[in-house]
Amino acid sequence: MPDITIATPANRDAVVGTLVAAFVKDPVLRHLFPDDETYPRHAATFFGDLFDKRVHRSSIWTIGGGASVALWDPPAEPHAAGHPSPEGGAAPAYPADVLGRVQGYDDAVHAALPTYPFWYLGVLGTHPDSAGRGWGRAVMRAGLARAAADGLPAILETSNPGNVELYRRAGWEVIGSLAEPVPTWFMRQPPR
Repeated sequence: MPDITIATPANRDAVVGTLVAAFVKDPVLRHLFPDDETYPRHAATFFGDLFDKRVHRSSIWTIGGGASVALWDPPAEPHAAGHPSPEGGAAPAYPADVLGRVQGYDDAVHAALPTYPFWYLGVLGTHPDSAGRGWGRAVMRAGLARAAADGLPAILETSNPGNVELYRRAGWEVIGSLAEPVPTWFMRQPPR
């Protein structure tokens, strides 16, 4: 298995390309960006914004030159979890309807997150060309090790029903859910 590395700004294009490809059928991304023609552009803006907000926190783990990536948020900045906040740098690049969906989902997720300190797995994705190698689990474990070193739990949310069981097998437990705007499950892994 290739080495797991912490992303630098030089990894931005590879990471964004991986995530755009990995999330093409994701329920949240397709809710936010339903148009096939504009999905690649809007998803690249979205993931680029998430990357830019995290890269200087040393909380993005990659493997295979960015073929699999885990974007984590440390506990000090829970407002930056998951998705761009309304004041995020990418917001002006979206048309009004897209911005409304991004802000609406962001608000719903943030209202449902725990109030105690935690490490947040905002995005975990593997390029389809590299799927099945165990790289996603490897980069996820790197962030879990960091959370455990801090003695803190880890939190994630997923809108893909199939992912719930995958995460359960990796030690996560469902702690809550949202019905709207997209059915979403919140999961927790205690520190190990």
